[in-house]
Formats: sequence, structure tokens, C-alpha cells
Amino acid sequence: GDVIHRMLTATQYIAPLMANFNPSYSRNSTVQYLDNGTVFVVQWDKVYLQGKEDLGSFTFQAALHSTGRIVFGYKEIPVPVLQISATQHPVKAGLSDAFMVLNPSPDVPESRRRTIYEYHRVELDTSRITSLSAVEFTPLPTCLQHQSCEMCVTSELTFNCSWCHVLQRYL
Repeated sequence: GDVIHRMLTATQYIAPLMANFNPSYSRNSTVQYLDNGTVFVVQWDKVYLQGKEDLGSFTFQAALHSTGRIVFGYKEIPVPVLQISATQHPVKAGLSDAFMVLNPSPDVPESRRRTIYEYHRVELDTSRITSLSAVEFTPLPTCLQHQSCEMCVTSELTFNCSWCHVLQRYL
């Protein structure tokens, strides 16, 4: 895609395995999804690496639960992930989030400069991604789960949050 798309996909992703896959290589290759209201699952089934189809097919999935839990499941990983070339496409696994800010450009008054700020990333050790393995991400509690000042004060959360009476929320 365009520059913005490439910049955002480099910094905003939920990726069980990001690599230069070619789903159109085989009729048996599919990327499917399922949403039953409590879990959203995307499965890459029998997909091949572009130009390295002789290595075999990969089958893996990502399951995003409504509770915030994320599970990556790896059924078929025919080669060690560390051996996948990142020349044509980045190779990574994990989670990352970012946001984009549009600032006026000092040079051209009608245009805006786009700046992407990555604020959190969790990278998996790709040497541990093997066939028949899984990774589970469990969300940590946050102050946003509280609905009142009393709940915040009696909470045993290990970070410093405070209740704002004006906004009726935690800061």
C-alpha cells in the first residue's frame, strides 16, 4: 500500500507471524475468519512464503477474545522462523500499537505532516515459534475497570491511578 499504510502496519499490528506470505500460490491456501461475538479468529491455512514455496506450508491463527485475551496458535511451522528472510518483508510476531498525529507543515500551509508514535510493543521470541505451539496474552488489570472512587481506593492494583470527580473517570 501507500506510505501511511506501510508505516502503520509497521507499528500497529496483532501478528502471530508476519512474513512475505503468498496466499495465492496454492488453491489449498486460505485466510479465513470467524466471529461468534465472544471470540474473533483469523486463520492462515496452508500458506507459503513468496519465492520459498519449497519450504512447505504454514498454518497458524490468532484468536482475539472479548475479555482482552489473545491466543496465537501454531499448527504447522515447517522451518525455524529465524531462517525466514526479512529482505522482502519484515518477519515478526507479537503486538504493537501506535497513533498518528497530523501536524500543519511549516513549509506548505495547506498540507499536514503525519507523525506516527509507537507507544507499546510486545515482541515474541521467534525461536520459540514451532509446530503445535501456542502463545497466550492475558491483559493486566487497569484502573478503567473501576466505576467509582470507592472501588479505586480499595483496589489492590499496583499502579498509581486517581479518580477525577469532574470527569467521573480514572486518570
